[in-house]
Amino acid sequence: MARPVFIVDGSRTPFLKARSGPGPFTPVDLAVQCGRPLLARQPFAPDAFDQVILGCVNVIADEMNPARVAALRLGMGEQMVAFTVQINCGSGMQSIDTGYRYIREGLSDLILAGGAEALSHAPLVWPNSGVRWFAGFAGAKGLGAKIAAALKVKPSYFKPIIGLERGLTDPITELNMGQTAEKVGHLFGITRAQSDAYAAESHQRLANAQKEGFLKGEVETAFSRDGKFYDHDDGVRPGSTAETLAKLKPVFERPWGQVTAGNSSQITDGASWVILASETAVAKHGLTPKAVILDSQWSALDPSIMGLGPVLSASALLKRNSMTLQDVETWELNEAFATQVLGCLAAWNDEKFCREILGLDGAAGEIDRAKLNVDGGAISLGHPVGTSGNRIVLHLVNAMKRLGTRRGVATECIGGGQGGAMLIEMV
Repeated sequence: MARPVFIVDGSRTPFLKARSGPGPFTPVDLAVQCGRPLLARQPFAPDAFDQVILGCVNVIADEMNPARVAALRLGMGEQMVAFTVQINCGSGMQSIDTGYRYIREGLSDLILAGGAEALSHAPLVWPNSGVRWFAGFAGAKGLGAKIAAALKVKPSYFKPIIGLERGLTDPITELNMGQTAEKVGHLFGITRAQSDAYAAESHQRLANAQKEGFLKGEVETAFSRDGKFYDHDDGVRPGSTAETLAKLKPVFERPWGQVTAGNSSQITDGASWVILASETAVAKHGLTPKAVILDSQWSALDPSIMGLGPVLSASALLKRNSMTLQDVETWELNEAFATQVLGCLAAWNDEKFCREILGLDGAAGEIDRAKLNVDGGAISLGHPVGTSGNRIVLHLVNAMKRLGTRRGVATECIGGGQGGAMLIEMV
């Protein structure tokens, strides 16, 4: 029989907005910064874990398999098995899902599952024409051949491309993620005013959560090597209003698009961990579970409308558990774009979509906005790609504890045309 899988603790770094140049932390730095205090407060040694699983998309050259590097730096021992998972925006949730399945099937009892991403460290990529020229120059034999090869050089060969820009463009549809959000908005008639209002609300909710101390115990202070410290998510703009956001110009589809820098998720650095445990580990170490993972679901769809991934994955998850949208008391739906979130809400309330795509008898209905992203989301927090799926699960648990709710769903859209969802119940 499948064993229950508990979430017993977790923590994350502040999410730090990427600015000019590499940020103060690499992905492993971030994982270590929030991992150390998390492990230090446990009643067991760091080497008691069976394995470490970390989601990371933009792995940097100096940290191949960042899960293993982080595990060693966290003092978890040379015998600690650690591996990195990657499913784009769902990577941080994939780490939890993978650990959940190991424990559920009886193969492990205690797993550290996380996500880490430093988008400010995304590499600059040479144009292919420049790479070919350099290869020809390096392979030229003799002084004459070297000079002849050198004379073929063009200035354009030395104009690098930001790797992140390529990474956020789907290679199948050749649409960037912002353009897929524009398409979702067009399909469901989402207006610019609606998107800006949603984005402003995200900032206001995060600002309120910071002011009221709702994130204490979740966010660990991070200390950089130059002695600076970072103790809060710094992308929040408390003064944002629909009116101020309406002044921004479209980014992806000019001049008529509605997706702007203000109603999109921010490019950010951050890491997050959760500790997963079996009943055996709970009893052995005297742990107090916070929540139990009831189920998870991954779904896929046309990459050009990848933003609707949560509708497919969460709907399949709820159907398998004989639940409706209204049975879920708290939702975390990753805010890749305001238009994308609103498109998902509209799809659930669209009778034709629900009949033809979800196989339902009619519209699934509405999600009460008071139950959705109660403390803001990626528009105000930022979206470190490999981390966000982990953060929304961690925060869902903490928010449900504060609100006194019982069941919640964490879900996200995934670049490339996929979606992930996880059903959580408080203990």
